[in-house]
Amino acid sequence: MTFTETCNGIFNSVIRDYHMTDNVDAEIKNPYDGGSIENRLYLKCWIDTVQWHLEDIIRDPHIDPMKALEIKRRIDRSNQDRTDLVEQIDSYFRQKYSDVKIQDGAKINTESPAWAIDRLSILALKIYHMKEQTERTDAKPEHIQKCSEKLAVLLEQQKDLSQAIEELLEDIEAGRKYMKVYRQMKMYNDPSTNPVLYKK
Repeated sequence: MTFTETCNGIFNSVIRDYHMTDNVDAEIKNPYDGGSIENRLYLKCWIDTVQWHLEDIIRDPHIDPMKALEIKRRIDRSNQDRTDLVEQIDSYFRQKYSDVKIQDGAKINTESPAWAIDRLSILALKIYHMKEQTERTDAKPEHIQKCSEKLAVLLEQQKDLSQAIEELLEDIEAGRKYMKVYRQMKMYNDPSTNPVLYKK
């Protein structure tokens, strides 16, 4: 099984597990050992899945403003957790390929493996929810048709992205490309760099 097949399988299981309750406050039951990459992938997609539904909830035009603010702050925390998980996944790859001899003329990629995997997780969510739309019995045929066409594009995108990730990992393993990870320096979460916070 390829790495992206493992990813997509875990992401699909996360989304199924979440929808057993369809509750943003449901307890996460990560089945993988805490030190494993599978554990990190499961947690990453769980964060994405909960945030997906928080984004739905906050768009309710009748939502109480204080509830909306509470959810917005929760989404902010979720984004930070998501970024932290991506960096942990990149650390796994850096360790895995730490002994690789980089070839002369090796190139750097536009994004790290983990940020590509981040997009793969979001794609799994898009596919699940677009498929849901194609199965609605209360929607017009035009809606079903449009969503079916979008679903086909998303599935093709998932296939292409999976292939691109596999090729990137092969290139890194062979020394044809090298990893150079820039940690996310989010200034608005830091009380020493966000002027609204440090000027208080």
